[in-house]
Amino acid sequence: MDMILAAGPVVKLVVLVLVYFSVVSWAIIFYKGRVVYRALRDSEKFLDFFWAKKRFDLISQGVRDFPHAPLGVLFREAYQEMMKGQKRREGEETPSVDFGGGDNVARALRRATTSEIQRLEKFLPFLATTGSIAPFIGLFGTVWGIMDSFHGIGETGSASLAVVAPCISEALLATAIGLAAAIPAVVGYNHYIAKITNLSNEMDIFSQELLNIVERMGRR
Repeated sequence: MDMILAAGPVVKLVVLVLVYFSVVSWAIIFYKGRVVYRALRDSEKFLDFFWAKKRFDLISQGVRDFPHAPLGVLFREAYQEMMKGQKRREGEETPSVDFGGGDNVARALRRATTSEIQRLEKFLPFLATTGSIAPFIGLFGTVWGIMDSFHGIGETGSASLAVVAPCISEALLATAIGLAAAIPAVVGYNHYIAKITNLSNEMDIFSQELLNIVERMGRR
């Protein structure tokens, strides 16, 4: 803290910007950890529930027990589209399940998959941005601090180690803070992107399996 207070105004501004990036990045890391792991946990439970029940009407009644499961969202959107198709076809007040209209169900699944991926990836670009630019912001602060230090050395005419070392260490502090902000952001971004990619693959597989079930029931 003494080194930051002793630094010039530009270096102090750079440090404040980096602290902001670091605090927001850590907040996103903890928030996304809760969101992503809830999605993984509920999706796994919903998948077991789906194959255990097998009947769409029973699954639709129990899907609300898995509020954070992307697979549950996919099933709900597909089921609602099937019911809409039956209602349009027969004009009934109380719709029953439509096992035709696979194209409409496929479109509903694609929309739901895109929406869920966007929800899961929300705020992650900030981590990527922090990991990309924080070291350069810190480097700018370091370069500016060194320039300021050498300017002061030139004015005083003293280049001893006792004079130069404190100025250089204060300047290098900005780079250290930049790296401290960037490293967790990059690790968090890569970690959550890998988890979301796994979830995306699970959603694609589940969508295909659900469409296959709908087609088999339609043929029956």
